[in-house]
Amino acid sequence: MKKVLKGTPALSALGFKKQLLALAVCVSIGAGLAGMAEAAPARNINPPALKAGAPQVYVVKKGDTLWDISKRFLKNPVRWPEIWASNKHVKNPHWIFPGDRLLMCTYNGQPIIGKDEGDGCEGIIRRYAGGTKLQPQVRIESLNNAIPVIPLEYIKQWLERSMVIAPDALQGTPYILGTADQRVLAAKGQTVYARGGGMEVGQRYAVYREGEPYMFMDAAGKKFNAGLELTQVASGVAVRGENDITTLELTSTYNGEVRRGDRVLPEYDPMLPTLFYPTSAENITAGGSIVRVLGSIGTAAAHSVVTIDRGTLHGVQTGHVFSVNQKGETVTDPKTKERIQLPGQRIGSVMVFKAFDNLSYAYVLDSELPIKVGAGIQPPLLDE
Repeated sequence: MKKVLKGTPALSALGFKKQLLALAVCVSIGAGLAGMAEAAPARNINPPALKAGAPQVYVVKKGDTLWDISKRFLKNPVRWPEIWASNKHVKNPHWIFPGDRLLMCTYNGQPIIGKDEGDGCEGIIRRYAGGTKLQPQVRIESLNNAIPVIPLEYIKQWLERSMVIAPDALQGTPYILGTADQRVLAAKGQTVYARGGGMEVGQRYAVYREGEPYMFMDAAGKKFNAGLELTQVASGVAVRGENDITTLELTSTYNGEVRRGDRVLPEYDPMLPTLFYPTSAENITAGGSIVRVLGSIGTAAAHSVVTIDRGTLHGVQTGHVFSVNQKGETVTDPKTKERIQLPGQRIGSVMVFKAFDNLSYAYVLDSELPIKVGAGIQPPLLDE
């Protein structure tokens, strides 16, 4: 599989610490803006097309996702922001909760959908148009109850514990040398030894497992490493240091046990978001594709997590939605015996929830067929 990507600059060990902090800030701010701000209307080719049989009234249920609700109303659910009648007087007008009653109304000849506050479509349109404010009401609702775009349990591991870094960012960083009881593997409650300078007693550290690098071909046909995947397997506290050997007590383990050679890096709270807002991915460098199915050696389906070969350097932001297109089969023409490739077809949608320089993690919103590595991605067509 040949891909042409821009290379990633080298980072020192100190630079890697700064990169961790920058990554935490950028991911948090980027996703926060995608989730908290009013989404700008998408480039309008035609008004969004309603799905046949779209309900006039829908009561939000526990377990719903915003994407599923959007699919009930629209042929192209990514265009939901164009018909959502947000209440401009509410701090977070896009949040909806189980029990909310959604009404389909008509404003200036176009459909809009909003939350019924007891005064029906008349009130929805008035507030949407900037009219009378709602009377003060008391509503105590946990943010955790807000209807998400995607169920967080499907992405939690990669949202919180995985990242893609520059290929040489680990040079000079500490690594696990061995365990106190000479075991090959270590887990929560056990003691391990890390070798490398710069570690401080009392500091919390994260232990990371190196994954397979993302290898691509440049324009000259030469292989290069576009990024290295790290998965956090443990957390610990430095309790003692002697020369370049630091003793760590493991306080938590995730996704596996600690092994010799695992990397040790300062642990930071990334303050990642829990709410996302889908937006159409426009002005992205063309030609992207699915390059890895995370947590699986097979194909992806709805609720899977994949890596795409487009990142912030290509214009990707958290919340961007892409259509997934499977290449058509190559067949032999029965008359001419020529080998002909049949047209491809759209088979699903993915939404980016974590973006890096050259790569991004994306959640499979829906799929009609199994999604294979190599499937193409493109911004969704806005003709519906």
